[in-house]
Amino acid sequence: MLRPPTGTIRPHKNDPVGSVLFRLLVGLGNPGARYRGTRHNVGFDIVERLVDSTRAAWRWASSEAVAADAVIDGVSVTLMKPLTYMNLSGRAVGAFADAHALDPAEILVYFDDVALSLGRIRIRERGRAGGHRGLESVIEALGSEDVPRVRFGVGTETPPENLAEFVLQPFTDQERPRLEKTLGIAVEATSAILNEGMAKAMSRYNAVVV
Repeated sequence: MLRPPTGTIRPHKNDPVGSVLFRLLVGLGNPGARYRGTRHNVGFDIVERLVDSTRAAWRWASSEAVAADAVIDGVSVTLMKPLTYMNLSGRAVGAFADAHALDPAEILVYFDDVALSLGRIRIRERGRAGGHRGLESVIEALGSEDVPRVRFGVGTETPPENLAEFVLQPFTDQERPRLEKTLGIAVEATSAILNEGMAKAMSRYNAVVV
């Protein structure tokens, strides 16, 4: 059974008393070797980097997710990868939220965005799914669009004819240096979100172009 994060959770340094604390950080993607390194799996890539950087360890949370308890710059959180495939991501997220009485605003979701070019991220506090089936599943499971998210750009200058095929393709060798740098930016942005709040993180990182 998935346990609540361990350690001492402290408030954001520069946010007013009573501001929302993030307790669950979810990367969206598809399980299995065939999807590793594809555009649709950058959500997995981000939380894997966070786990590696904190020396946390993945464990089976349920038959539908793996999780890791980590402390990121003094803030204790649970990181999760749903294993239900992208379109059913909300099942694992909703189960955790129900078990631990989480509000949607306490859950931060990472996912790919073809409408955003590679080298950019967008941090948002709420909003519609914008056609992303994984986020759509999470919103439906939580019953609210007030789900904070980090959109990770995977798009190119020329829009692909078949988006479904495009997002399941791996990044090219030419794209990988930019991908690696942007993944690093996403990790930095996570620390800023946890320690300084969404508003400051949005102001700092939404304008970054790698």
